[in-house]
Amino acid sequence: METFALKVDLISSILKACNLKHELLVTPYIVAQEGYALAVRVLDEKDVYNQLECIDGQFHTLRKDQIIVGPLGERMALRGYSGRIPRRIKVGDVLHILNMGGIIGKCTSDHPDLGPPLRVEVLGAVIVEEDGLRKHASILDHALEPAFELHRSAPLIMVSGTAMNSGKTFAASQTIRGLAQSGLRVGAAKLTGAALLRDTRMMEEHGAFRSLTFVDAGVVSTVNKDVVPIAKGLIEALNADKPDVIVLELGDGIMGPYGVDALLRDKELQRFTRAHIVAALDPVGVWAVDYLFRTQYHMPIAAIVGPVTDNEVGKRYVEGTLGIPARNAMREPERLASLIQRRLNHPPAESTGHFGFHHPITSEHHG
Repeated sequence: METFALKVDLISSILKACNLKHELLVTPYIVAQEGYALAVRVLDEKDVYNQLECIDGQFHTLRKDQIIVGPLGERMALRGYSGRIPRRIKVGDVLHILNMGGIIGKCTSDHPDLGPPLRVEVLGAVIVEEDGLRKHASILDHALEPAFELHRSAPLIMVSGTAMNSGKTFAASQTIRGLAQSGLRVGAAKLTGAALLRDTRMMEEHGAFRSLTFVDAGVVSTVNKDVVPIAKGLIEALNADKPDVIVLELGDGIMGPYGVDALLRDKELQRFTRAHIVAALDPVGVWAVDYLFRTQYHMPIAAIVGPVTDNEVGKRYVEGTLGIPARNAMREPERLASLIQRRLNHPPAESTGHFGFHHPITSEHHG
């Protein structure tokens, strides 16, 4: 295989499992598929949305002529860039950075708040050597296996939202902190979205003993994926470490191409879910998720969080009109964690039978 040496400035955090160095081998023979590492040269400089989360866990500002490495992937963001992987990619092609995790693809739709996407020139595919053999670097080589059934699990806490940037990660992290401070062993995962490791890193900083993301399953984004086996594989991996509870963030919004709806409808996941926390931006969004959970998912919402709970106007509607607890994760994290703790110890009566919650938090759920 034809290769040449290349020194790179920045490596996307998504490729951390590939153990890439800043001096790499690159080939002009490119596999145009999700998860494969691509070396590119930055062609522009921007004032907004101009950072890359790197393998050191830090965000670095992208500068013109820097050489970076990121994974091929797609994205369909309501409030960001959307893009796809071209069917064929060759050296010299111009692609785009689709998110701060470093996903590389062809932008098909930009966003007025972010301006045009950052352009990059393709230099080649990254090559790694294992057991004396050279091959294309890909996160697929380090992926956890999917699981098509979930027979046992620690209790699950799910955090979903009406849209991206609605406060899901913050609420999940505050819930993790409260549960961990109460003495529980908390596992965590982000099951859907476009790859960015900041969220799961925040979960660990708030007390999760381990956090996983769909990247660990070899997926750059969950757009148009069969997300249920991916999610169950991650949950199964966390259960191997004997957690008392697992907190799961469902990235993006409930409605959309990332697969959140499929997870909420899955009966096995419903069986082990003790509480649903939903982040909402406004009262209309709360009304919509209340309707969905009652009529489509047939599950109660444990708490509404997010911007709609920032003051008494929204909270009064959530609690007084819809009868759902409203907890602002920023101002009252202790009340949110306490509510979820009560749901773990005393699942609601309607859940005990119909939804299949059959084990208290103190039971042996891995037997």
